[in-house]
Amino acid sequence: MITRAAGARSRRAGLMAGLAAVAVLLAAACSSAATPAPTPAPTEQVAPPATAAPATQAPATAAPSPTEAPSASTGPVGSKDIILATTTSTQDSGLLDVLVPAFEKATGYVVKTVAVGSGQAMEMGGKGDADVLLVHSPAAEKEFMAAGNGVDRELVMYNTFLLVGPKSDPAGISGMTSASDAFKKIADSGATFVSRGDGSGTEKKELGYWDKLGVKPSGDAYLQTGQGMAATLRVASEKGAYTLTDIATWAALKDGLDLEVLVQGDPSLLNIYHVIGVNPEKFPKVNADGATAFAAYLLSPEGQAMIDSFGVDEFGMQLFKAAGGKAEDTLTWP
Repeated sequence: MITRAAGARSRRAGLMAGLAAVAVLLAAACSSAATPAPTPAPTEQVAPPATAAPATQAPATAAPSPTEAPSASTGPVGSKDIILATTTSTQDSGLLDVLVPAFEKATGYVVKTVAVGSGQAMEMGGKGDADVLLVHSPAAEKEFMAAGNGVDRELVMYNTFLLVGPKSDPAGISGMTSASDAFKKIADSGATFVSRGDGSGTEKKELGYWDKLGVKPSGDAYLQTGQGMAATLRVASEKGAYTLTDIATWAALKDGLDLEVLVQGDPSLLNIYHVIGVNPEKFPKVNADGATAFAAYLLSPEGQAMIDSFGVDEFGMQLFKAAGGKAEDTLTWP
């Protein structure tokens, strides 16, 4: 967060103005022709399950590093290109396939999506290689803001994590109500656990449980894929192992996996997403206007309604809950 109060008030005013502008554009868009087919955003390359590597070995097909992403060169005023760095769960679940085309149609901006772990997304933002972030790693986000890399961090939505594993459930965690106790049983049993190992918000959540238990997972029973949620779920399915996943990616992929939901409902499993603009005072080339417009759209009534309804028709369940304007300590799932 920028320390100068005047700068903060100016950006807040910009965000509110952005909301108003988006509302006007949306009203105009409602009278237009049918929405054109969305252009798929580039997705993270994932390797087949057989390529999973143990924790001590770097996977040969690791997710692309932030330096491979396009450089944020959208600084000139009036540019319509925006680089969005976001977590793989928003891509793998299909949410961006709905949100991004609607935003582009309403505003005329063109979004270039880079779907990586939240940690890698923030690395991009910390180098000025993205304009706006949509991430779900609250502790790391606060560090990002404290370093002066971001502006206007806003709560957008949330869902929940799940502990999934094989039907045989060798650790005996099925039906447990405490995620921490379930992680302890997995560790005590020596059952195989697959971690993303990519610095993502999901990995940070997982490591938080191990840390609280005083456990340092390692060895043959602890595998790290170095990849996104979709690839990690496939590895866990192939290995008959446990893993932690967000509910949205799980819903999109579960029919092709030999895994079951074993632990859910613990309040500690909440999964919270924020939108953050990259600081234009620190990185003058970023498209600050585009970032503000994107955040404004996500927080607009239209954007929030789209988030709330996503997945209900296709999966018969709500995959994200809109949270714009809410306090984190009031969030509950379901």
